[in-house]
Order: sequence, then structure tokens, then C-alpha cells
Amino acid sequence: MIKKLHVLFLFLILSAGAAKAQNVDFHLNGFGFFDNREYKEFPERSRTYSGIRTTLDVGFNLDSNNHFIAGANMLHEFGGRPFFVKVNPVIYYSFTNKNWLFNIGAFSREGLLTDYPRAMLNDTLRYYRPNVEGMAARFKNEHVTETIWIDWVSRQTATDREQFLFGFSGKYQPWKKGPLYLAHYAFMLHDAGTATPDPNDHIQDNGAIQVKLGANFSHKTFLDSLNVEAGGMMSLERIRGVDGFQKPTGFVASAYLSYWRVALYDEFYKGDGHHIDYGDAYYRFKTYNRLDFIITPFSAKGLKGQFVFSLHNSPGFSSNQEAFRLVYDIGRKNLVRFKD
Repeated sequence: MIKKLHVLFLFLILSAGAAKAQNVDFHLNGFGFFDNREYKEFPERSRTYSGIRTTLDVGFNLDSNNHFIAGANMLHEFGGRPFFVKVNPVIYYSFTNKNWLFNIGAFSREGLLTDYPRAMLNDTLRYYRPNVEGMAARFKNEHVTETIWIDWVSRQTATDREQFLFGFSGKYQPWKKGPLYLAHYAFMLHDAGTATPDPNDHIQDNGAIQVKLGANFSHKTFLDSLNVEAGGMMSLERIRGVDGFQKPTGFVASAYLSYWRVALYDEFYKGDGHHIDYGDAYYRFKTYNRLDFIITPFSAKGLKGQFVFSLHNSPGFSSNQEAFRLVYDIGRKNLVRFKD
């Protein structure tokens, strides 16, 4: 009965939106992946992830600024049954103009949060948690980009924990054509437990911050891209009523260079070990380096396919990872346009 009410409510919303919309469009995009991980440090994580995500939604546009979007993000894991092992609803309101973006509802994290360092938000979130369920606001001009967001992971019940992520990230570029910029990323996981009282179950907070100075020399050398960053990282962990914030810190640096269809990306970390629930487990080590060799054989408008061979180096270990990822996006296509 509840599911029927949800479907009826969604139908009424979409019907009302269609009646008032100036135009109706649709959007098809997807993300295919084959990711083989040979992790000597983490045998439990040494596995292969493979599948394809397909997102189809319909947009009801009241004007150039106000939009209602509804659809679904569907995951098929190769060899899995049923065909779509998981379907995530997409339904949200979006306000857009020259400088602002505001979303509320269930919407894609792609392009909003996928620039976060893997140390903080690991890359498997793109495979298995494609949507933000909450709100996001972004301001952008020629010098500043800032995004603030909240993502509800679990609603509190007698058995389910109350969990949500919130954070902010941004970049400041003082000179429009200059290479230097300052980037920052921050987030926190709030875990309040279940609604069933338990004196041994405490509220927990877990998050991290990175601040980096970067220089972008793309198209200023014979290379197509050349970007370097360096800065600091601190994680924040506490169990309320048991201890205060633990604050491991360390140094992070990265370099990306590309020419034609070949690229190298190197990440280096040195400092204290971290335990970040949504972060890459490699940052538990005090020293870590990852080097990616990237080849892009398929590249067209709205389409990119990449082979990535990764070497992971941590104290006493050397591991490897091979991945192929295909991203496609046809953009928004007009279906119906209404005249006043």
C-alpha cells in the first residue's frame, strides 16, 4: 500500500510539473566499469568490480532557472541476476543560473562530489552509491567555486542507524589566467545509532579535511595537461562520551600530466595513519604512493573510455590494479515544448 501511495504521489507531482512546464526534456547517461584489484595489503578487498550504470530521467522545466527531474539510476553487475540488481530513484528540484546551482532530492553525485580526493571519498562510491540524497548548493564565478552539501545515508529506525554526510569543497583562483589556485575539501560522517536506547552505543563522528596549493600549467608546455598540487590532510575521529577528537595529520601531493591520449597521475602521502570510513583504506598507512598509467582509446562528444593501470606502494607491499571505465552522456534532449 505504501509503495502504491509513493507511485501515486510521484505521478501527481510529475503531472503537475508537466502541466506548468515550458518544455519537457530527457537525459540518458551511464557509466560502465571493470575494475580488477590485486591488493596484497587487503585480501578482503582484492576482488573485481564490474557492471554498468544507466540513468534515464525526464525534466520538467518551468523556465531557464527552475527544473523538476524524475527518473532512475539502474545498476547491472555483469553476470548478476536479476538484470538490474539495484535501482536508485532520481527525483529532485534544481535551480540554476549563471552563478548558482541548488538541488534538493535524490540526484547524481557525478560532477558535484567526484572531484573529492580518494583519501576522503573512495572511488567505489561511483559504482555503488551514485546519488546524493539531500541537498547541494554551488556558487561559481571566474575566481571562486564553492560547494556545500548534505547526503542522508540512513534514516533512524529501531534497527537502522541515523547516518548522514555533510561537507564543503572549493577552489580559489586569484588570477583568471594565472596558474596558481588554492583548493580545499572537507566532510564529516555523523552516526547517531538506532532509535533503540543502548548505553554502550555512542554517537560517532568521522571525517577529514584537505587544503592544497595547486598550479595548472595545461597548454603552457608541449603537454596537453600539467597540474601539480601539495598540501596537508587531517582526519577527525571521535566517539562522543568516550574520547575527544583524534586528529591524525599528514602531507599530500599529486601530479597529473597528459599528452594526446596518454596520461600519468601520481598521488603521494606521508604522515599519520588515518581511519576514514568512506575513504581509501590505503591511507591507514603512514607512507603511500599510487601511480596511474592512463590510456584513453575512445573519446568523442559525450563519450570517454579509459584504461587505467595502477601501482600501489605501501610499507612492505606493492600491489596493482587494472581498470577500464566508459562514461557516456548524450546531454539533455528536448521532448516537448509548450507555447504560452
